[in-house]
Amino acid sequence: MSANQIEIKDKVCKVLGVGIIGCGLIGQKRASNLGPGGNLVACADVNLPRAEQLALPFRAQAFSSWRELLALPQIDIVIIATLHDSLAEITLAAIAAGKHVLVEKPAARSASELEPVIAAAKTNNIKVRVGFNHRYHRSLQKAKSIVDSGVLGDLMFIRARYGHGARLGYDKEWRANPQLSGGGELIDQGPHLIDLSRWFIGDFSEVQGFAHTYYWDMPVDDNGFMLLKTAKQQVAFLHASCTEWKNLFSMEIYGKDGKLDLSGLGGSYGLEKLTYYKMLPQMGPPETISWEYPMADDSWALEMAEFYQDIHENREPAAGLHDAYQALKIIDQIYKDSGYDHLA
Repeated sequence: MSANQIEIKDKVCKVLGVGIIGCGLIGQKRASNLGPGGNLVACADVNLPRAEQLALPFRAQAFSSWRELLALPQIDIVIIATLHDSLAEITLAAIAAGKHVLVEKPAARSASELEPVIAAAKTNNIKVRVGFNHRYHRSLQKAKSIVDSGVLGDLMFIRARYGHGARLGYDKEWRANPQLSGGGELIDQGPHLIDLSRWFIGDFSEVQGFAHTYYWDMPVDDNGFMLLKTAKQQVAFLHASCTEWKNLFSMEIYGKDGKLDLSGLGGSYGLEKLTYYKMLPQMGPPETISWEYPMADDSWALEMAEFYQDIHENREPAAGLHDAYQALKIIDQIYKDSGYDHLA
């Protein structure tokens, strides 16, 4: 193999050229997790020095205009890690330029904003993956394999919480500006909770919820509560919060024959851990097996490697525009029911 080739599933494939639009924390994280399947060609950011700083160690080009980046023929994939207000616009332009796209969640500020993107991707046969990297955390991958094995029996409900404590001045940041963000905590961390719940128990046919601003002085919500039901009456009871004070991730998956308890995501969210409680025939205290994952988070690298494979094998990404659209429809409805009209 030459330096610009890689072996994927017994096939020799071209190393794909990557462009990153939005060179903040997430763009930087994406750049450091490209892996051998991709080569960073160019970076773009409205703050040109930030783009130059990210590009320098990769000997990549730097632009202040994302349109200049999209014009480069050597780019195969565009990673879009901008503010929410430009996610859909740039994704649509990247599709028109013939580039495959990894766009960070929520992929748009509303479901309607995502509709032309979905249509364009289909028409142009472009692969678009949405950055639901939580699916690739070790504990969640293990939980999915346990659920798919059937040992939990029929799933009944999910209870999950995801939250952080924000920071001084949080109510003055871009996430507190509804035109830039499309909403508050519900559209920030909420999409991960919705996506993971759909991943385990399927589509939701009934949506109830409430979003409210309790603490922060901002026109967007700081807490979102969801009660989502499938056609089989399975329930996901979800809470996203930026008044958690101590960062928290917790998800419990209940089946008729056992339960999974997931906690932590590493770093400030604490040790990533999964516990399986197996119900015994006589009931009473269950058998308990736990797995701990103290190692560094590799979810970003796994997600990117799978996207390369999506492109080489011409398959639809496992976490794509449909998943983002379903999450946004739920968020839109809860905002409407709660009296928020963020984009008015």
